[in-house]
Amino acid sequence: MANFTIRPINTGFVPTYPKQYHYHHSVHAYIEGIKDEKEPLPVLTFLLEGNGYRILVDAGMCWTERANKYHHPGSWQAPGEAIFEQLEKINIPCDSINYVIFTHMHWDHTFYLDHFTKAIFIAHEREYAFALDPIPLYYKSYEHPFLGITRPFEGKKIDTIQGETEIVEGVRCFESFGHSPGHMSIEVDTLNGRYICGGDSAFRLRNFEPIPEIGYTVTPPARFADIIETWKSLEITKERAESIDHILLSHETSLYESLSARPIIGA
Repeated sequence: MANFTIRPINTGFVPTYPKQYHYHHSVHAYIEGIKDEKEPLPVLTFLLEGNGYRILVDAGMCWTERANKYHHPGSWQAPGEAIFEQLEKINIPCDSINYVIFTHMHWDHTFYLDHFTKAIFIAHEREYAFALDPIPLYYKSYEHPFLGITRPFEGKKIDTIQGETEIVEGVRCFESFGHSPGHMSIEVDTLNGRYICGGDSAFRLRNFEPIPEIGYTVTPPARFADIIETWKSLEITKERAESIDHILLSHETSLYESLSARPIIGA
């Protein structure tokens, strides 16, 4: 059985309003302390290493000026936080990455792909199709040419998959639609059990908790392309996970805050 390690890597911060992104309006009355002001969320990628492979789950966000201008005002990527710079710090050459798997193809998950010269890029077929031709509401999310800029994945060969797919032994993709049309999550075998790199299927681990008072089995987020698929994906992920703390989310603050104490997961 293949056993991978997982290294979360932060590539910057995106400020968002919790009531507009993290928690659906129907649950606000049941969660204490939801902030009215913006909260900066980390933008995490995950380096998987094992069985002779190096796999990157998402490639992270762009530089500050672009993020601030086209996306969330106040976003930033500090010097040295770009994914290729982060990998250099830990002596991982970008050309040693075998695969880059996109949980989805929003702007904060797909940058600096030119550095991964030998990697195979993988996305869900529904996600890639929508990324190429989104409705105008999502032009910014996918950096559509209408904006006058070049998409980060422009000209790249993207291999597409559907359904549950094993990339290599010990690394599986499964569909977790909702946040975007073709979102998927990546399940990883480690010595400490199975972990799920859940992308933006949820913003906070709190999204997986039930609210019995109103019959909710989960606490849905407020940012989604399809709320029904989002809800079902939360339930599917929760059922597959060995425990909630085995779910690794791209924007979970508590995971970012634990990096100094636990830089590598699953060892």
